[in-house]
Amino acid sequence: MTDPVDLTARLIRCPSVTPAEGGALVLLQELLTEAGFTCYRVDRNGTSNLYARWGDKGHPRTFGFNGHTDVVPVGDEAAWTADPFGAEIRDGVMYGRGATDMKSGVAAFAAAAVDFVRDTPPDGAIVLAITGDEEGDATDGTIALLDWMDAEAEAMTVCLVGEPTCPSQMGEMMKIGRRGSLSAWFTVTGRQGHSAYPHRALNPMPAMARLMDRLASHTLDEGTDHFDASTLAVVTIDTGNPATNVIPAQTRATVNIRFNDLHSGASLSDWLREEAAAVDTAFGTTTEIRIKVSGESFLTPPGALSDIIGRAVEAETGVVPELSTSGGTSDARFVKTHCPVVEFGLVGKTMHQVDECVPVEQIDQLKAIYTRILRDWFAD
Repeated sequence: MTDPVDLTARLIRCPSVTPAEGGALVLLQELLTEAGFTCYRVDRNGTSNLYARWGDKGHPRTFGFNGHTDVVPVGDEAAWTADPFGAEIRDGVMYGRGATDMKSGVAAFAAAAVDFVRDTPPDGAIVLAITGDEEGDATDGTIALLDWMDAEAEAMTVCLVGEPTCPSQMGEMMKIGRRGSLSAWFTVTGRQGHSAYPHRALNPMPAMARLMDRLASHTLDEGTDHFDASTLAVVTIDTGNPATNVIPAQTRATVNIRFNDLHSGASLSDWLREEAAAVDTAFGTTTEIRIKVSGESFLTPPGALSDIIGRAVEAETGVVPELSTSGGTSDARFVKTHCPVVEFGLVGKTMHQVDECVPVEQIDQLKAIYTRILRDWFAD
């Protein structure tokens, strides 16, 4: 049997801080090749990715797993009580960067897939699409894998992303969608002048204050059947003016919007520009806006895939998982354009923190869940 706890430890010992591969994908490729998977390195612009398939290319029954082996930086190493890349186990808990997010998830689905095809070879194919660019800009990770798959006529029928999804208890939540994310950077320009003679200047500060108030106080929506209400947060307002007797020429601000399926990145971008134009008309200022849409909202409607995952989770944990769309973004936002996708993984309380850790029993439990999902999906 393939031990997912040992595999997690070996992956943690690979210092794969984005964009470094750190040996993690090499380790997985060796394991999967030995198990009969056909493996391809799909590297792009210095980012390492791995595509592994057991079974026939293009089989209409192809179950896919997606995950990442890159991790965020350690931060203050002196604040850790364990070696961030040591995979130390204390009192049944494994410590290390990536222990939760998400080397344990990758280890669990890799171990489940290897043992499943060896013990009960299915009538179909299994794909593992593993990236080294989830924690970074994500431009050359899962996107690169999907681009390569399209060019090579490789495909997944469905996909399970192994990100941590449970807030506090193993099994309590799966993700059937995600909100979209948009960031917007505003630069409001007026005319510099002496603060004693404000009529000779054009102060951009009141215009920015009005604009940010209009945006922050606006109710985007009340939520939908599967999504909470969309939110807008003003995350910074910066002028950098050290003088009390100078009206500045410019001020800047940034907002972040997390939006549901009532909106799109394009519709929200249009709204932001309309609000800025209205304020410019009122104040005589000029506003420039730069917008980045990190991902659109999406939903995989409850159905066969989420039912199989839910039954497997309940069978192994005794907990019925909530179907949720909460949280930030993940690579599922890219996979959803390829095939139906659902996310399920461990409890994520310590991800990105000092002393990131995972109870080893949860790693074994996650492998058992993934194994049951494979068995039930191919049995249908």
